[in-house]
Amino acid sequence: MGISQWPRGEGPREKLVARGASALSEAELLAIILRTGVKGKSAIDLGRDMLQSFGGLSALLSADVARLREVKGIGLAKSVSMNAVIELLRRALKEEIHPRVNLSSPIAVRDYLRLALSRTDKEVFLGIFLNAQNRVVGSEVLSEGTLTQTSVFPREVVKRALYHDAAAMIFAHNHPSGLMEPSRADEVLTNALKQALALVDVKVLDHFIVGANRAMSFAERGLI
Repeated sequence: MGISQWPRGEGPREKLVARGASALSEAELLAIILRTGVKGKSAIDLGRDMLQSFGGLSALLSADVARLREVKGIGLAKSVSMNAVIELLRRALKEEIHPRVNLSSPIAVRDYLRLALSRTDKEVFLGIFLNAQNRVVGSEVLSEGTLTQTSVFPREVVKRALYHDAAAMIFAHNHPSGLMEPSRADEVLTNALKQALALVDVKVLDHFIVGANRAMSFAERGLI
């Protein structure tokens, strides 16, 4: 039975209007974005299929158009609509770290980095520059590499920190392989950056590794 044939008030749209978005399941919320189902399946069924295919909402929200279309019944129009929502979410999270936002809590940064860095097939090294009050004064991609390696030069990072008049920095890079554990090279690089920046009184607050739709913190691991 299609959603349009459901009893009045039971469809996802009507339910959202009557009870609020929080009352809907993830599959029902996805159904509103998808709008229609396909032969033999309602939009909610498709939403459930997507969640099952990706293993959960987190991985789904990191998918690109090509990956979304791998789900049976999700054509170009539906995958484009989903990707637009994902991009809006990514931009909303990015606003949380726009210049002058205070980063006393790492939650928004972690969520933004997870969405921003988990959707690329090459390794990207990102720097976030902060002032003495932990407010963002800038963010830059410091290096882009291959699937397995990237080159980051401490001298160049120090130059960028001085350019932004930063008092502290947060680093992040992705592991396209999905592995969350820091490599020995990651630890050596972090220590080299920390020592170089200390010479100009810039603190390294954290280094995140993004992989498998999660973000691992060096600081939480006691590695900084």
